[in-house]
Amino acid sequence: MDFTTDLTTDLLHPSSWRFIDQSASGIGRSALESFAMDDTLCHLVGQGLSSPAVRTWVHGRTVVLGIQDHRLPFIGDAVALLETNGWRPIVRNSGGLAVVLDEGVLNITITLSERGRPIDIPAGYEVMLEFVRLLLPEAADRIEAYEIVGSYCPGSYDLSIGGRKFAGISQRRLRGGIAVQVYLCAEGSGSERAELIRDVYRTGLKGEQTKFDYPTIRPEVMASLTELLGKPVTVFELNTRVQQLLHALTGNVQRNLFEGEELSLYTKYLTRVVERNEKLLAGV
Repeated sequence: MDFTTDLTTDLLHPSSWRFIDQSASGIGRSALESFAMDDTLCHLVGQGLSSPAVRTWVHGRTVVLGIQDHRLPFIGDAVALLETNGWRPIVRNSGGLAVVLDEGVLNITITLSERGRPIDIPAGYEVMLEFVRLLLPEAADRIEAYEIVGSYCPGSYDLSIGGRKFAGISQRRLRGGIAVQVYLCAEGSGSERAELIRDVYRTGLKGEQTKFDYPTIRPEVMASLTELLGKPVTVFELNTRVQQLLHALTGNVQRNLFEGEELSLYTKYLTRVVERNEKLLAGV
């Protein structure tokens, strides 16, 4: 049996899942809170203080910049462009480049522990790939994972149907925990989101040559699931599917937010994330 496939199956069927639904409560809140949530879950799950966890989250009109985006020669102009058009820029604490968050994008984080067995980076990606395929059975056999050139935040685990990207996966590793994150463009126009990031790079570069090779965005290679499947696919529906899938994967799904010492730990990570973001954007 293929080891990666065997490990993926095992990781998706724990004795229990912890589920945290922030698909509605996060819309008016800063996405920095979500990065702090994932860091906290990494710590808790990695140290054996929590069951493996799945968290769903949505934020309104936010562009999450990567560290390399922060180094654009005219990043101040790019940030001003976003803010002028009603978008909130923040800098992410995990790898990757700029992505768009809005009310038509569902984000899912799967948090796993390496206690007792190593989980390499490809295995983490494979877990999320399989989770998404299970989430979308009507398209599972058409979902491919490879880099979509011309997309924003391109990577080897871009998820696409017919060559058009609808999702991207990233990972964050901390204190023995692994947070595998995916954004799923459910509703709206994938190409319009890509046009926004294209404008960010055009404004931030102004034609200047840089050591880092920023992506040349081609909006036509990105789409939402609604566009790709030819039927409405809403964030609400996908979030419902996530909950149904978790119950299918294990007989024990616990729904509980942070409390007590967990909440104190979250406050610590939130302070760290906010201070880091303020430092990176200071003077921009």
